[in-house]
Amino acid sequence: MFVFFAAYHGSSYSKGFVLVFQILDLPLSALHFLLKPFVLLQKFFVFLLQYCLALNQFRYFRFQAIDYFKQIVHQLKESNCSNKFSIPDPIKQLFWHNSLFFSITLNSYFSAIMREILLSFCCLFFLSDVLAQSDHPKDYFINPMEIPLVLSGTFGELRTNHFHAGLDIKTQQREGISVKATANGYISRINVSLWGYGNALYITHPNGYTTVYAHLKEFSPEIEAYVRKKQYEKESYTIRLYPKPDELPVSQGQTIALSGNSGSSGGPHLHYEIRDVKQDILNPFDFGLEIPDHKNPSIQAAFAYTRNDSSQVNQSNKVVQLVINRKLDGDLQANTIYAHGEIGFGINAYDRLDGALNRNGLYQLDMSVNGKEVFQFKADKFAFSESRWINSYIDYERLARLRQRVQKCFLDHEQNKLSLYKEIKDQGVINVKDSTEYEVVVTARDYEGNFTRLIIPVVGKKDTIIARAAIERTPYYFKSGEINQIKDSLITAYFPKNIFYEDFYFDYRYDNGVAKLHNSSVPVHNYFKLTFDVTKVPKEELKQTYIAKKNRHGKWNYVSTKKKENTLYTSSKSLGEFTLKTDNEAPKISPVGFKEGQWLTKYNQLRVKIYDKGSGIKSFRGELDGSWIRMAFNPKNGTLTYDFSDRELTSTEHHLKVVVVDNVNNKTTFETKFNKKN
Repeated sequence: MFVFFAAYHGSSYSKGFVLVFQILDLPLSALHFLLKPFVLLQKFFVFLLQYCLALNQFRYFRFQAIDYFKQIVHQLKESNCSNKFSIPDPIKQLFWHNSLFFSITLNSYFSAIMREILLSFCCLFFLSDVLAQSDHPKDYFINPMEIPLVLSGTFGELRTNHFHAGLDIKTQQREGISVKATANGYISRINVSLWGYGNALYITHPNGYTTVYAHLKEFSPEIEAYVRKKQYEKESYTIRLYPKPDELPVSQGQTIALSGNSGSSGGPHLHYEIRDVKQDILNPFDFGLEIPDHKNPSIQAAFAYTRNDSSQVNQSNKVVQLVINRKLDGDLQANTIYAHGEIGFGINAYDRLDGALNRNGLYQLDMSVNGKEVFQFKADKFAFSESRWINSYIDYERLARLRQRVQKCFLDHEQNKLSLYKEIKDQGVINVKDSTEYEVVVTARDYEGNFTRLIIPVVGKKDTIIARAAIERTPYYFKSGEINQIKDSLITAYFPKNIFYEDFYFDYRYDNGVAKLHNSSVPVHNYFKLTFDVTKVPKEELKQTYIAKKNRHGKWNYVSTKKKENTLYTSSKSLGEFTLKTDNEAPKISPVGFKEGQWLTKYNQLRVKIYDKGSGIKSFRGELDGSWIRMAFNPKNGTLTYDFSDRELTSTEHHLKVVVVDNVNNKTTFETKFNKKN
């Protein structure tokens, strides 16, 4: 006798009904030929069945099977069943080719829906979970550092205007840890940049993948010598290089750099990526990289969204925050909501891994309605070109107002083709009918299979809407699919079509020299052009005049400004307040730790500090005894550093010259003399 599963399916309206299927008195010979060679697999099935029978409510079996499967595999690993657990290839192939066999054999025992559940059981267990990403090699890449791997950022994590493209690996709050090539290959790209990835290396591997190592402190001696030579040839510290395959080959485990904090890094760490042949970014976890994680994701808040003017949630047409409580079984339960029309849901959630308190991103987000999956987001692969669609995936207005990222379980804009969406039915929108009940289940998952589930009971009730979102009507109504333009005597703002996600009333004002282009709560997918007429600006001031944008802290920041005839113009991807500023103050330069005529015999490096109060630093140049020298700029502390090991000194007295230019071409020259022998 084979045992039975019970699947609960229902709602609070019907009080549920139980679909029970039994496989009784079937000859074991039907399965014996499968299981006889695999004792471990037999133990797995016994353990699985015992686990399922222990559940009081084994609801929505089809969509939760993988969750229980992962828990059981973990328990098997912890038990004495086996030190290693894997599904043998013959079994994988058998379930692939013969899943229909089970449906046909059990036809007389099950209804059509039960056969569908069993078929889904076979496919989901052994195909979706065990065979997922089987095309990625699991043992090809080693760890990039020989320290315990603890993450501060995960793949696909929600960042400002983009999804995080790799893993951020902690470096024990320090710089200088050896970074290893994770597989054989060659250095195919080198970046030295003040921002972004900072010092970064790209390794192309024979199997077509590329690994990326970013925010480095310095490169290995061989790579450093190659870069230094190119920098001196171009007389530029910032540089982008593409070595040929035979110039900088590397072996797996070879030290290629030391970890650092360069570029836009917020603290010492290593940013690590894996890309495919198209340079699309892949989740490194799919390649066998293991980071301990036994913590369930945390759902902090949940929201219901009305999708049109006639939709309502609890008699409101606004976004409604749900009241949620934790149940004894660990699930979260929202208070019943009463709704009508088209609605969607979103959650604010994060995940934590072992050994760190960082709030990391979810790997997967699912939503089902009455047991049928209608939405799935999975952080497995995406292209850089689509990353800005994150602003459509999240509740951007809430992010702008409250700095809170809410992930929407519905497609807000039809043009959003984000590849991280894996399953969307009816755009994830629920059309709630009057006098009908629904059970919505939102599940947040991490890569290791830990999950947290939120159950939202919905009762269809058409009622009077007593709370509506206020619509601020303005003279400018922008249609997303058309070109839009603002123009007056001083300002021209040109917005190409399809740079906004939806139609809206655009708020424009020009007051006291400040052009207010709506506000930061509306995302912009691509560049628009803003032009100021500067005919009335005195010519003596115009050379030092630039366009500035107010940040969220109220500070005016320089934005890239160009001049054409009697106008200044800029391109921007964010709305807000813009104005003209004048910068008549030249940058400041001061020596660090030395003075005029000093002997620097014991110095390995020479430093100067540079700073500009107005438009910011555009360029710098250092010369020693009349020749260009490589001075590394750290914008975090404003220091230029020259390493004396770059070249031999042929005399005792030396002349240092540093020239710094700001963004409106104010220039400062600093000159001094010092003494030093090799």
